[in-house]
Amino acid sequence: MRSAARVLATLGVTLAIAPAAHVASFTPWPEGVDLETIPGTSDQINADRQDGCPIQSPDGLSLYMASNRKRSPEDPRTDLDIWVAHRESTDAPWGAPENLGEPVNTTFDDFCPTPIRGGGLFFVSRKPGPGTCGLGDIYFTRHNPVHGWREPEHLPCGSEGGPNSPLDEMGPSYVEAGDPSLYFSSGPDIYVSRQSQDGSFGPAVAVTELNLPTSVDIQPNVRKDGREIVFASTRRAGTDQDVYSATRESVDDPWSTPVNLGEAINWPDRNETRPSLSWDATTLYFGRAPLGLPGDIYISTRGRPHGGRGSVADVSARAPRPRSRRAARPRWPAAPGRHGERPRRAA
Repeated sequence: MRSAARVLATLGVTLAIAPAAHVASFTPWPEGVDLETIPGTSDQINADRQDGCPIQSPDGLSLYMASNRKRSPEDPRTDLDIWVAHRESTDAPWGAPENLGEPVNTTFDDFCPTPIRGGGLFFVSRKPGPGTCGLGDIYFTRHNPVHGWREPEHLPCGSEGGPNSPLDEMGPSYVEAGDPSLYFSSGPDIYVSRQSQDGSFGPAVAVTELNLPTSVDIQPNVRKDGREIVFASTRRAGTDQDVYSATRESVDDPWSTPVNLGEAINWPDRNETRPSLSWDATTLYFGRAPLGLPGDIYISTRGRPHGGRGSVADVSARAPRPRSRRAARPRWPAAPGRHGERPRRAA
């Protein structure tokens, strides 16, 4: 059993510096910048509260995020809600975020949104109630252009053969490549749940090559071809939380040793949180917060040549298609029970 001290640990191991496989054709990540510094971007992207959990929709036209900003000038609440900003094209700047409202948002923390193709949305909510598993659980909903967001479905608890646990689940990342699966963190570790042909998700299985017993490894996001993953971790000894990445030759292989993304992304005395890759894997969104203070949303964009291994064309060509329409449009379940404390930051 992992103790609360382990969850909050900042101890780690020696920083991995070897280059990861299949990212050689990408240029290195340049300096991450406050998203609002991109010309034309709304100055409401980052508020004076906690802003984080940023992730693009697959079409690149919507940016989902979590924030505890005020919903109105007199709003006394401080719980996290899910918000979304839009833009006219993938070259256009982001507009002002809008609150998703009910039934997605509640009076409890709702965060870690993950949009998927077909208008689906995974997210985490800490709302209590019958059938919930503990702290933050994973839910799924789908948007209808006429009727709006469907009532969210709760993925089953581990006791029912699903992925949700008594701990905080964070960073759900749905991967269609190979056997469709859902990556996420539960407490201080990264897990994966395989999707069945009926659309349900099975028990959570620890991704052991990404987890260390002395660190918090959370909020994973997997590239669409299933061969690169980014996540937040405290594994570097004596430091705050940083963004790491790992790769693999194919979706059937284990992940490589995670690599710290370096000072361009990870600043001293800052917590970097919930990283996510754009659909073409050239843009990295993440949260950044001074220790003990609210965070903002940052962005970094890398380049890569077309046509080579690991290029835009190659990533698209090599990503397997969903094995069935039902697998691509799932009906959702939950995770196995564990004991412990929540990681230190949700957004």
